[in-house]
Amino acid sequence: MSRPFLLGVLGGMGPLATVDFMHKLLRATPASNDQQQIPHVVWNVPQIADRQRALAGEGPSPLPQLLHGVKQLNRLGVSHIVIACNTAHHWYDALKQESQALMLHIADATLEVIEDKPKKVGLIATQGTLDAGWFQQRFAAIGTQSLLPTQDEIARWFVPGCYAVKRGDLQQGGELLTLQARALRERGAEKLVLACTEVPVALAAVSSPFLNEAIDPAEALAQQCASLWLSRRNDHII
Repeated sequence: MSRPFLLGVLGGMGPLATVDFMHKLLRATPASNDQQQIPHVVWNVPQIADRQRALAGEGPSPLPQLLHGVKQLNRLGVSHIVIACNTAHHWYDALKQESQALMLHIADATLEVIEDKPKKVGLIATQGTLDAGWFQQRFAAIGTQSLLPTQDEIARWFVPGCYAVKRGDLQQGGELLTLQARALRERGAEKLVLACTEVPVALAAVSSPFLNEAIDPAEALAQQCASLWLSRRNDHII
């Protein structure tokens, strides 16, 4: 017998991005009262080791702490787990093995929301996410080319923009990440994939015009969760 629907959110990477994802869950779910919203529990513990530094060989692996978070969600009996961080999907396979629930992948959810297949998309993401290639592989399968930031752009705009958000300076983060978005659009990207959870928060803070041409993987993941919940909420009561 399947478990009652209860979504587990592995968050804390960063905490603001996790809260933003929870807001996206609310927006994605058609509901006329509290009881129709998605039941979920969140592991929003930000002491997880830095993912970017770990993948750059400059810090410890976050995997032990991520596994601990999954174990806590297992204890609560969740039916599905999502990871509210793109870069942390580098450890997806190891986390999936530990999970007693169905673990969703943010790149799969992203592909589901693409209606018109763009010829070129620009990826705004950490170096670790770009190196892993999850998004590029999936886009290539539907005939879409991925445009990547240059090393200089990552060093000048993406990394400082991302860490500006983490320290609470959304204005600076938004200004820097808008420069990255503009560069990819000027190189021919028809759509921008905001494949780092800090990016949409930062762009929204400065009302960036590039949000209108963007695909937000976190929002796509929230929509996938909402669809799963809608298919189950009449059959299961927590």
